[in-house]
Formats: sequence, structure tokens, C-alpha cells
Amino acid sequence: MIKVFIIDDSALVRNELKKIFASAQDIEVIGSAPNPVDAFDIFKKVGLPDVFILDIEMPKMDGLTFLEQISEQKPIPTIICSTLVTQGSSSAIDALRMGAVDIVLKPTSEINSFFKDKQNDFISKVRIATHSHVKILHNIQRRSSSKVLNEKQVSSSVKAASSLPASKKIIAIGASTGGVQTLEEIFMMLEPNHPPIVVTQHMPAGFTASFAQRLNEVLPSSVVKEAQEGDTLMHGRILIAPGHLHMEVVKSGFMYKIALKNYPKVNSHKPSVNVLFRSMAKEVGIFGVGIILTGMGDDGATGLLKMKNAGAATYAQDERSCIVYGMPKQAVDIGAVISSLTLGEIANLINTVR
Repeated sequence: MIKVFIIDDSALVRNELKKIFASAQDIEVIGSAPNPVDAFDIFKKVGLPDVFILDIEMPKMDGLTFLEQISEQKPIPTIICSTLVTQGSSSAIDALRMGAVDIVLKPTSEINSFFKDKQNDFISKVRIATHSHVKILHNIQRRSSSKVLNEKQVSSSVKAASSLPASKKIIAIGASTGGVQTLEEIFMMLEPNHPPIVVTQHMPAGFTASFAQRLNEVLPSSVVKEAQEGDTLMHGRILIAPGHLHMEVVKSGFMYKIALKNYPKVNSHKPSVNVLFRSMAKEVGIFGVGIILTGMGDDGATGLLKMKNAGAATYAQDERSCIVYGMPKQAVDIGAVISSLTLGEIANLINTVR
């Protein structure tokens, strides 16, 4: 039986979540609280759960402070259920960096219909969370100044800080559950003038902009932004697929650019890793490098195989370092992967590939 504890200051939200989990025979809600302070008192009676459902903004103690304190006792898979999607708000992203494994975008109205529509999603996310290996990133400082640059500024700044010779390769990365922590760990090890990187991370619309901004603030050698139609792939730049659009790489003359597509979900996701990888196979071919990271499901596996068949180098995150060894395993199982690598090896690959 999977034990769940709900912490949300809305009684309506708590009740709707209880109804959802009551319909699952393998899930038990052992308690709920309107804030973390009250939750700590309840833990003394019921113990700690297998999974938390956690809001961010609450009275007495916010969700981030709670995650910091509870992780000192025992890191527990946590699903963030929050309305925090305003541009520039990194609270939900910081929660993912501190051990949360997934995000659910909570609406500000029509709560009842939302939870009715999302019943299966919540149950699935809780089941997935129980199989995750929680990782927590500590002591990563924010940069004091913004790196939001236009393309001309990117070119000049990267050239000035260059420590790597230019590569002809383009790096495409796909990730899902656990990807926020994993991507940051890899990207922190990159050197200036690294090859262009495009990323599809499964994440709700609104959060990808905050994720890109957060990475842009903390990474020492990269300029990061949420991808826009027509963005050019450049050395030292990382482009993150928007959470509501598929992202493709297309050739434009001697350059490669981003094309964003608003068609239905692929492999139950939008953006889909398979969409990105298939475009890489078609447009980039032997100059592509595909990397599939932690995540549940099989999105990205067939696309990575297409990249491999087109002559690209293809890799997966190794099982030991994965928070959820689902997507990489599927890719390995179908023969889409040349080699499985640790996070350090992935960073070294990106730094050295030519």
C-alpha cells in the first residue's frame, strides 16, 4: 500500500485529492494538513508517508522550507501541486531541485472539474513517485546578474569566454521525471563554447520559462532560454522546449533553427522527446548527438533509434544515476543506445565531442 500525505491550505483541494486516492486500491491517504507546521504534529501519530502532495504557498511555513527540513530526516518523493507559474517565479523549480519529482499545475478556478479530469494523472504520478530515487541539490548559488542576451550578444560573449574549440555537433536531450535536478547537474559541468544544446523536458506549460530562467541564473558557462520560433542554435546556448508545444530542429541555410508545433500529444506528451529526436534524425543526421535521461515511460526511445539509424551518436543515462530508470531503459532495450553514461561522463561527452 502506498501511503500519501497531502499538505495544502485549501480544504477543497485536500478533499478532492482524498476522493481521487480513495478510488485507488493501492493508495492510502494517511493524513492531510493545511500547512507544514500542522503536518509535523500529525507525523508523530501516523509516521512519514511514501509520497507527499505539496503546495508551495501556505501559512506558517512554505513548501520549500518544509522540503528543506523534511529532507534532513528522510528524502521523500514529493509531487508539487501549485499555481506558481508566473514568469520569474522559481519556487516550483526550486522545489524540484530540492527533491520533488513532479509538478501538477493547479488552477485558480473550476477546482472540482479539474480534479475530476486529472484523477488518473494523479494516481499515475503517485505510483511513479514511489519508484523514484530522490536526489537533492544543495548550495547552488544564484548569479547576481541576468544573462538574458540577444543572439549577437551571445556570439560575442561566448567567443570572449571560449575555452573549447567549436564543435560541428548538435546535442539533443530528452528528460522527464527527475530531469530538473539531472539537467542542472550536467550543465553545471559544461565549459564555455560548448556545442548547441536543445532540451525537451516533460513539464507543464508555464513552468518551462521559469526552469530556463533558473538555469540561466545558475549556470556558469551557458546562456539558457525557453525556445521561441526561429531561435538559432548557437555554441554556448541551451534552448528548452516550451511546456505546451512540440519542438523541432530544422536546417536553414548553413544554420539550424527551432520550429515550434502545436499539434496533439505524442507518446502522451507535449512537448514530446520523440518529436525532437525525429527532427534531429531528419535534419541533422550524423552531426547529431542524442541523450535520453531519467524519466518514466517510453517517450524518446523510437526517436533515439531513428537518430542512431541516421548516423548520430546516441546515449542514455545509466541506471544507477537515474531518478527513474524508465525512458533510458526503453531506449536501451530497443537497441537505440550506443552506451549508457554517468552524469559526469555525459558532461565530458558534451565538452569533448567534435
